[in-house]
Amino acid sequence: MKRTDFGRTQAPNEGWLAQAVAEMPLEPDLPIIDTHMHLWHHVTGYRYFVEDYARDAVGSGHRVDASIYIECRSMYRAHGPDHLKSIGETEFAAGMAAIAASEKYTTTRVAAGIVANADPGQGAELDEALDAHAKAANGRLRGIRRGAKWDDDPGVKGAMGADRPGIYLEPVFQQGVRRIADRGLLFETSVFHPQIPDVTQLALAAPDASIVLIHSGSPVGHGRYAGRAKEVHADWLRSVTALSACPNVSVKLGGVLMSLANFDFGTAPRPPTSEELAQLWRPYTEPLLELFGPARCMVASNFPVDKAGFGYGTVWNMFKRITSGCSEDEKRAIFSGTAQRIYGV
Repeated sequence: MKRTDFGRTQAPNEGWLAQAVAEMPLEPDLPIIDTHMHLWHHVTGYRYFVEDYARDAVGSGHRVDASIYIECRSMYRAHGPDHLKSIGETEFAAGMAAIAASEKYTTTRVAAGIVANADPGQGAELDEALDAHAKAANGRLRGIRRGAKWDDDPGVKGAMGADRPGIYLEPVFQQGVRRIADRGLLFETSVFHPQIPDVTQLALAAPDASIVLIHSGSPVGHGRYAGRAKEVHADWLRSVTALSACPNVSVKLGGVLMSLANFDFGTAPRPPTSEELAQLWRPYTEPLLELFGPARCMVASNFPVDKAGFGYGTVWNMFKRITSGCSEDEKRAIFSGTAQRIYGV
């Protein structure tokens, strides 16, 4: 049986998702801010707009108060200077937020904050891009994301990887992150686990910047990392332990379906239950909670990317199972409080 290509985003199979074991939402009144979601008309043909996300949010039975829109190279402008084409995505996200604000589809404040794409290493053009993003976001701009995912294995690096290794270590890039911070904006990093030390160096070089590590640091379990689970976990743990010493860094939990690849949704007979998913992701969630603490940890759905593997309600039940031993105050921080502080929503 052919294995799933984890290096590429996969459109979800709604018929297969319907085979999931039905679950009631755990702690349905616990407020959630979904700190990582996308809206797009993907190159695969998969369309996921505000009404599609709203159906997932409402249908989950969980209390999702707000979401943070994260850039995904969606709806770029077809014309104009290259450094301003990504403004089209911010305009799109702000439009989706306006539709959500009508509450025609949901009371969730979709795209309450927007994290846009700009290149901190582009010099003078960075300021022009940041000004344009701020104007297009209409008060919702919270930060900038620029990915640095790199691997020698093309199947791991994927189509969205960086064009060269080590960009977070470049002095011009680090200077750009400091300029982003000067505007009161955060910087989101996107790396595979071998590049987590690059994030540490960036955090040290820009100590006044609020830096967010997404997807639990994206531990990789496919391609040349397949069959090396213990080694990958040890390398990842060593790196996030060092990173946790940087007080300006916070972490988004979850979002490791594609990189970790320890559940092959393309060949499984049904989606995992929240308990099964918790068992798979617990080794990469509990250590982050211990190292960074609830005040620097946030939950994230990574929808619709992770919708390829499970439903929206499953991911929240999974997080609630993993955090079942936390106090009520700790849960409030992990599920919404930390996000309120980091993203100002």
